[in-house]
This record gives sequence, C-alpha cells and structure tokens, in this order.
Amino acid sequence: MNDRTKSGEWPVTPPAKPLNLMNPVVLAYVGDAVFELLVRQHLAARPNHKPDELHRGAVRFVSAKAQRALLEILQPHLTEEEAEIVRRGRNAKSGAPPKGADIRDYRHATALECLFGWLYYAGKFDRMAELLRLTELGEPSAGADAAVHRKEDDR
Repeated sequence: MNDRTKSGEWPVTPPAKPLNLMNPVVLAYVGDAVFELLVRQHLAARPNHKPDELHRGAVRFVSAKAQRALLEILQPHLTEEEAEIVRRGRNAKSGAPPKGADIRDYRHATALECLFGWLYYAGKFDRMAELLRLTELGEPSAGADAAVHRKEDDR
C-alpha cells in the first residue's frame, strides 16, 4: 500500500511511464478491473440480493454492448482530456473481440475501460463516481439497459 494513500482513497501503484505515454490497451486492462469492481460494489451495496442476482446485474453493465451504451451516455459530459483518452482507447489495437461480440461494441467498451484506467491512475476517484452517477448505474431501466435496448431497436 502506498504511504501517501489517504483514508477513503484507493491504493495506486504509480506506473513506470508518465500517464500520457501509457499504452491505451494497458489502461483498458486496468480500467476493466476498476469498472467491474465499481459495478460489483454498487450492486453488493443494494439491499436484498442473492449471488445469482449479483452476477446477472454485473453482466448487464460489463458486457461490451452495455459499456458502449454507457459510453454514449457519458460522452457529452467528458472533458477534452477525457474525450482524447476515449479516442485513444477506441482506436487502440487490442486484438480480436470475444466470440459473438460486435467489433464496434468491443472498441467502445475498450474506450470506456481505457477512460476508467486513466482516471484510476490519475487519482480522479471523485470523477469516476460522478461519471457513474451520470450513467444512473443504480437504475438500469434509465441507464445502460435502456440505452442498450434503444440501440437494439434502431437496428
């Protein structure tokens, strides 16, 4: 644990490279874990849940399709710097998408994960919380699920 970590902040081991020089795929790798932890923590904090409900709830937010929908909700609220990180993440060569995943959904999910990895390393925990509130994470019918369903209806 970092001695400089204050109570209420996550421990962050500083990367060897300056943040702006980090590979977006590496940021997405970390961001994937950060985002999933935030989703799981949010779901576990709700009352009256069963393990299978927790898993189903998490999957609704961590799938490529859901993450693309969440990113679309967030994009109008991003700073220029955050939008640049998202662009770098979306354009990163991260390999082939998982079987059955749409390549556009996968690239946008990578972009969202890249953003959360960057926010994590930058120590912008309040900003992560603010962005999650904008997605209405606790209200899937108004947030990711609704956006996913709108995209499916558009096809």
